[in-house]
Amino acid sequence: MSRSNKVVVPTSKAALNQLKYEIAAEFGLTSGAFAGTGADSEFAGELGEQAGAGGGHSVHWSALSTRQAGSVGGEITKRLIAQAESVLNGYQ
Repeated sequence: MSRSNKVVVPTSKAALNQLKYEIAAEFGLTSGAFAGTGADSEFAGELGEQAGAGGGHSVHWSALSTRQAGSVGGEITKRLIAQAESVLNGYQ
């Protein structure tokens, strides 16, 4: 069985990106030091802002350790499973 990162539901991409950044903020992985420097311009579109606009906090993904990035992904998975379980329990 081959694995791919193909998006099954394209309309969910924005919601998943928002969840990713919310969780990173909850874990304290955001930094105002990178906002406005252009260093995080690769992810500015995902944040919904251009680098330097708004002066908000952003996640500088290259500065995160593998453990920190994995924690964000694990928390996303945990929350999605909990949400799916609650939906399924509502229908039973």
